[in-house]
Amino acid sequence: MTANTHPSAGKIAIITGSSRGIGRNAALQLARRGVRSIITYHSNRVEADAVVALCAQTGAPGLALQLDVGKAATFDDFADSVRSALGDLGAERFDYLVNNAGISSTASFVNGTEQELDAQFDVHFKGTFLLSQKLLPLINDGGRIVNISSGLARFAMNNRAIYGSMKAAVEALTRYMALELGPRRITVNVIAPGAIATDFSGGVVRDNPEVNKMVASHTALGRAGLPEDVGPVIAALLSDELGWINAQRIEVAGGIHI
Repeated sequence: MTANTHPSAGKIAIITGSSRGIGRNAALQLARRGVRSIITYHSNRVEADAVVALCAQTGAPGLALQLDVGKAATFDDFADSVRSALGDLGAERFDYLVNNAGISSTASFVNGTEQELDAQFDVHFKGTFLLSQKLLPLINDGGRIVNISSGLARFAMNNRAIYGSMKAAVEALTRYMALELGPRRITVNVIAPGAIATDFSGGVVRDNPEVNKMVASHTALGRAGLPEDVGPVIAALLSDELGWINAQRIEVAGGIHI
């Protein structure tokens, strides 16, 4: 289908951390379906504007808003910015929320600090919890929410104790969100990517040949993942076609550590 005839055409999505990587690809995939996106960026407005421009080329104009998901005190102001942005898009509410923004951590259980624990909690769990809560009045009944976890919530690796644990908490939160938002017909699911070749965690999977080879050796399909492997899954989960999928964890990892 073209962007103008796809069932999702005309919908509006908010995708956090979407100036690059998985979030960027999700925005582009949604744009091809005619979905307009409010993308958020932490500090790089240039990259964010570039994504907006690419989306507009497909006929799905959107816009970019600054957001630090680790600072819950800013969420009231962000919600006000969303209301204004929706007005610019000719709408009062949005349809899809993708809680994608995140930060890496290489802390182990033995050397993990309280500061690192707090930083990971603020971004991954507290940010997902409170931002979703803050935006509830603005999301349409029958909407969709997709949270982002990690394969590291299922299997353990060295130096990922805090990060993997926080993502496991996001998976549990997803089920509670789905339960409580069911009366509004809002589905909530969680995607768990494997090791993806982006600039996340310093670009280690993308730029370090040894790490990339190691990931490939543990993956049934024989390679590391790409943003293009994950973005379409997010877009599909947001669609009406998959609207009966709810409270589910879907690992998008090519069969890593089966």
